[in-house]
Amino acid sequence: MNLPDAQATINRCAGCGIALQTSDKTRPGFVPENALGRDPVICQRCFRIKNYNDASSVAIDQDDFLRLLGGIASTNSLVVHIVDLFDFEGSLISGLQRFVGSNPVLLVVNKIDLLPRVTNWNRLRNWVQKQARANGLKAADVVLCSARRNIGFDRVVGTIAELRGDRDVYVVGATNVGKSTLVNRLISDYSDLHRELTVSRYPGTTLDAVHIPLEDGRSIIDTPGIVYPFRLTEVIPRSSLQAVLPDKPLKPATYQLNARQTLFFGGLVRFDFVEGEHQSFTAYVSSALPIHRTKLERADELYEKHKGEMLSPPSRDQLDEVPPWTRHSLRVRPGDNLDVFVSGLGWIQVNGKSGALLDVYAPKGVKVLLRDAML
Repeated sequence: MNLPDAQATINRCAGCGIALQTSDKTRPGFVPENALGRDPVICQRCFRIKNYNDASSVAIDQDDFLRLLGGIASTNSLVVHIVDLFDFEGSLISGLQRFVGSNPVLLVVNKIDLLPRVTNWNRLRNWVQKQARANGLKAADVVLCSARRNIGFDRVVGTIAELRGDRDVYVVGATNVGKSTLVNRLISDYSDLHRELTVSRYPGTTLDAVHIPLEDGRSIIDTPGIVYPFRLTEVIPRSSLQAVLPDKPLKPATYQLNARQTLFFGGLVRFDFVEGEHQSFTAYVSSALPIHRTKLERADELYEKHKGEMLSPPSRDQLDEVPPWTRHSLRVRPGDNLDVFVSGLGWIQVNGKSGALLDVYAPKGVKVLLRDAML
């Protein structure tokens, strides 16, 4: 429930100023009901920052997030944008540059530990810069890292120190990209946690973010994570996430396909090689997600017979929880070096150079596109 009007004197967090609520711990302002009697009352997020150095992630929808971003342009700040390399196009904030104005943007690319160890990191960094520019983002610098493995985090912290000068630091990103891990590290390196959290309100919105005071009088502004509904991870049952989200380096799976063959990725995504010469396709997806190959003419029958069982996740009792499939027809021209990207699932690299016509079926609303090959 939300707090009643009669409790107006305690319905805002004494730490960050956010409106308090007791119904959803993943949303801003959550406070357990048994903590309402404390004086002062602070939200769970502020409590964890002050007592455990833990900047727990909360999420807001896209419209609220864009209104929040609108206030950054009028500040003199460094903006740190964290993206998930496994879901790059699904976690990059489109149009970020126009919201932050002339403030520099540091692009922090997390989860590099998921890529094969033989990856050419210089080439990957160039790929990230090119994809960012294609999405209208001119990054002052790009840093590759792994929050889980603590790879490259010293470089991230050092680059922030170089770029911010006498500025505040805004940390922005989608949910589940590693934002709270970075904020926790910045807190431990730069913040005096004995000081009170400051109350902050962005211009033009009632949504607040947490200001974490730094020892030099500036602040880290930890913004709530944005929820993008076009990621597969947002539209499937939570119990299916462990099969989709990799927690160890990807093992590329290469398939030699003739035209009119199909790959099923569990029961979540279907990939049809409709037309083209015999060629190979390499899938970069979680090794926990089963892949099944069949002939295109048998695909519909196979799906109807085995969905929720051999073709899972989702399980049979969860089929109604996943939106119906939408077909995406994609044409790869001869000579192109492209990936088929499915947000939240991973990507399938097209290895042939002779061209191909592909159909990809994914839950309605999930982002599916062709992009320059990452690897």
